[in-house]
Amino acid sequence: MNESAANAHREVLRLMRSRDWPAALRAIDQALELRPAEPKFLMHRAHCLFGLGLRQDASAATDAVERLAGTDAAVWDAIGTLRSYANDQRRALAACDRAVALAPSKPQLIFNRATVRRFIGDLEGAERDYDQVIAFAPRDYEAYMNRSELRVQTPARNHVTELEALTAEGFSGWPGEVQIRYALAKEYEDLGEYAKSFEHLRKGARKRRENLQYNVARDVATVDWIIDAYPAAPSNNAPAPIEDAPTSPGEDAPIFIVGLPRSGSTLIERILDGHSLMSSAGELDCLALSIVDAVKRLSGRAPIARRGLIALSATLDFAALGRDYLRRARAAIGGGGGRFIDKMPLNYLYCGLIHRALPRAKIVHVVRHPMALGYAMYKTLFKDGYPFSYDLNEIGRYYVAYRRLMEHWRTSMPGVVHELHYEDLVTDQSRTARRLLEYCGLDWEEGCMAFHQNPGATTTASAAQVRRPIYNSSIDLWRRYEAQLAELKHQITSAGFDL
Repeated sequence: MNESAANAHREVLRLMRSRDWPAALRAIDQALELRPAEPKFLMHRAHCLFGLGLRQDASAATDAVERLAGTDAAVWDAIGTLRSYANDQRRALAACDRAVALAPSKPQLIFNRATVRRFIGDLEGAERDYDQVIAFAPRDYEAYMNRSELRVQTPARNHVTELEALTAEGFSGWPGEVQIRYALAKEYEDLGEYAKSFEHLRKGARKRRENLQYNVARDVATVDWIIDAYPAAPSNNAPAPIEDAPTSPGEDAPIFIVGLPRSGSTLIERILDGHSLMSSAGELDCLALSIVDAVKRLSGRAPIARRGLIALSATLDFAALGRDYLRRARAAIGGGGGRFIDKMPLNYLYCGLIHRALPRAKIVHVVRHPMALGYAMYKTLFKDGYPFSYDLNEIGRYYVAYRRLMEHWRTSMPGVVHELHYEDLVTDQSRTARRLLEYCGLDWEEGCMAFHQNPGATTTASAAQVRRPIYNSSIDLWRRYEAQLAELKHQITSAGFDL
């Protein structure tokens, strides 16, 4: 690569790191003028298109890279990564297989293949890959943690001794300690050693929280600002028109699954995805992006604080917002019409806006026992987001604010949001699923009951759990730690929730 091309490449990487996708795309197109058949440049172009939400164009660009990739393992790995981002997991696995075959001793390539295998439900294959990663890179602590999550550990088959030895050696940085602590918490819990489990979890969560900049009071205040901006149901709820869209029935009636993470939303998603008329789009950020862009246009793109953004959002052209969301969502899932599921939990913040922008949309709120949910969030090391989940007091404060907002949506928009309790689904799957489908305007299909056999990929923290039939062991698991969770319990009961 000559000096001009190398400089152009560095500039592209800088813009991509800053997520300035339009500028990055312009820069990569200029770089391609210098080296039009450079696979790495073409791969960067595909990434930029994906970052812009142009999933079909990104897929076509990735196809072009495949034809030029040859024997470059790094390019095949990049192809697999982008295919996985686009939720084309089968083709992602094929690319990752090619990358590993070309460079079988590179642990990062094997790690990336394990990730895809976990998403598609090949949990045994993922475990073999993580074992290989650890053999090549004994300090890849994320591999240890991911491996622990793949199955229920048993006295005859676990990694506790290996994980404890790593802890005794010490860590050069906090991320590794956090990952190993969470792995030990998971494995000790599987083995029924609850005191040891929680002690590792407490240390890991505290270390993670120490390295976050976050103020839960701002999120609590956000709920007040939303309630102020959306005090009542819309007075004119005429359906928003759809322009330049396929004419499939219900194409403007997506199903939003909302709530908090670890509430059972992935399970509900897969039940609905088992219906012949539905497809899952995963956790889309399209709604938030549509809102922010619309508010920026309204404000003349001047910098605006969160409270002002929320207030302005209540004055938007909601029909136009609905159309923009559907355009983005269709692009993100590869075009086409028909009904789809958007399982972004934090869309609970936007229920009032959803109902105004997409009156025919369905909103399913997944509820779980507050202590069970709080503990489930606390013991999950999220890749991104949910910064409140590493401190029991902050979990309690956030939970109370979230429930206050959902109660506001229930009273201000009666009958709009369908509340589904996770515990009801566990104790009576058929009846609860039938009521869900009825609310969504879907006829009953038996395929909805076999969610654990659904071959579709799952990229959330529940990737391993949803491959199993419904089980009830997690309903009262929090009671094993009732003393340790006293701070969380105090926050919840003080707010008037009956446990």
